[in-house]
Amino acid sequence: MAEETQKPEASAAAPAEEVVVVEKEKAEEATLPAAPEAAPPAVVEEKQGEVEAVEETKVEEKEAKVIQSASFKEETNIVGELPDAQKKALEEFKLLIQEALNKGGFSAPPPPPPAKEKDAKPPVEEKKEEDQPAPAAETEEKAPEKVETEAPAAPVEVKEEEKTPPPPPAEAPASETVVVETEVVDKAPAVEDDGAKTVEAIEESVVAVADPPPAEKPEETASSSVEPEVVPKDEPKEAEVPPSPPEEVSIWGIPLLLDERSDVILLKFLRARDFKVKDAFTMIKNTVIWRKEFGVEGLLEEDLGNELEKVVFMHGHDKEGHPVCYNAYGEFQNKELYQNTFGDDEKRSKFLRWRIQFLEKSIRKLDFSPTGISTIVQVNDLKNSPGLGKRELRQATNHALNLLQDNYPEFVAKQVFINVPWWYLAFNRMISPFLTQRTKSKFVFASPSKSTDVLFRYIAPEQVPVQYGGLSREGEQEFTDADAATEDIIKPATKHTVEFPITEKCAVVWELRVVGWDVNYGAEFVPAAEDAYTVIVSKTRKVGPADETVISGSFKTGEAGKIVVSIDNQSTKKKKVVYRSKVKPYSD
Repeated sequence: MAEETQKPEASAAAPAEEVVVVEKEKAEEATLPAAPEAAPPAVVEEKQGEVEAVEETKVEEKEAKVIQSASFKEETNIVGELPDAQKKALEEFKLLIQEALNKGGFSAPPPPPPAKEKDAKPPVEEKKEEDQPAPAAETEEKAPEKVETEAPAAPVEVKEEEKTPPPPPAEAPASETVVVETEVVDKAPAVEDDGAKTVEAIEESVVAVADPPPAEKPEETASSSVEPEVVPKDEPKEAEVPPSPPEEVSIWGIPLLLDERSDVILLKFLRARDFKVKDAFTMIKNTVIWRKEFGVEGLLEEDLGNELEKVVFMHGHDKEGHPVCYNAYGEFQNKELYQNTFGDDEKRSKFLRWRIQFLEKSIRKLDFSPTGISTIVQVNDLKNSPGLGKRELRQATNHALNLLQDNYPEFVAKQVFINVPWWYLAFNRMISPFLTQRTKSKFVFASPSKSTDVLFRYIAPEQVPVQYGGLSREGEQEFTDADAATEDIIKPATKHTVEFPITEKCAVVWELRVVGWDVNYGAEFVPAAEDAYTVIVSKTRKVGPADETVISGSFKTGEAGKIVVSIDNQSTKKKKVVYRSKVKPYSD
């Protein structure tokens, strides 16, 4: 501990070069403490080794933070490429799931019926009394202790009325004594001649009273008649019930334990719980139960309308092949649409069901093979978003987010927020400390001026919808999303040219877009022959930010040459231009 407290002092008194390095790291690493006052020269000589150790430690911490802040990279779904600890966790996860399937553990337990429990308790208590061991001299029916105290009264009454000596107490159990007391009162006048006969009559009456209802044979002894064979009868009934077959459970159309696709799904739940097997099992069990209660399979067939098709929609894929889902919250500025979606509890419930249905249909199109694409890129457009002040929207979206987080783990490859207002950035800074590094690495935020550039970083321009700065448009066009586009940078206060060569008689078509525009645009055809004249295809014109759109052009020619498109950037900011072209044959 003493050495650790002296290290900052030594670093403060390091040579000039070392001080520069340390101070630079302190400017970059806000977590490092400020340097104290300089130490004496003697301390500097003694602590040179400690200074080097401090610098090495700081470099390692810096490198570690760079790794943590790096962009999220998806892990492999190939089981053979997983670390040993993750392989072991996956196998344990499978065993727990198989055990639960065998026992029907993925079904919600029904509420226990209280009436049946009350009826079941008395037989258990009677059984406990009957199963108690009896002494050898007594029969299996044993009376309570309070009856034994009443036993001497019976012989006294018999002696006075019948004048016959009572039997010894040891020979007659307490339970028989009680029976004698009741039976002799009724039958004493009929048996006054012979005391032995009276005893025999008493014994027969005892047997008759002690026996249960006439379900057994009359020749059976008291001990055999006392024990109804309840337990032997119940045990065969339980053994005769055949074991139920393993429960069949599927998620997104794939059984939990089937093949490699099942492993991909199980890995999602494991990663969502940091490969803690029991936590992952609890999560997947709750998900299966929720899907049954919510009626997800039947939800796929419901017709919930298409009023929200402009709010949430799938369009294209990113540069790694992930499908892209766009969420345009600004559409809720339409008051009629907002009221139809969040006006009351019934409408909010319908919105939630529509959102789950949309996600389920999108997931069913994913490839769950180990080398396939099983995640989605989410683009959230916050332009003209109603914000956090709309209580109904906030409640509905929070409910939806909770369901998605609990039941759709690891389905997001990237969360891109565009047209982000200042208040959202402030809100994100508040909640950021509560998010894991893995979650934060998936988030990307872009202001309105940088939104298109950020989208192009992850999604090719030909895949980005035209309303977000790309080239992809609906309807019949000369180009499709499969026709790749090229990106170029136009420096400030420069004129940039794009050329499309022509080698034969053909028709050339092209389309072009400048992010932010505010440039001068023109196009011309320059023949290959030296004595030929240049043909103006499009006169030079000013294209401002309000005119932001895609410019298309075409030109037919019967001679070789090239189309030259000029873009004059007179602003002090660099511009990005995206374009593509194709050559089509034609005949006169």
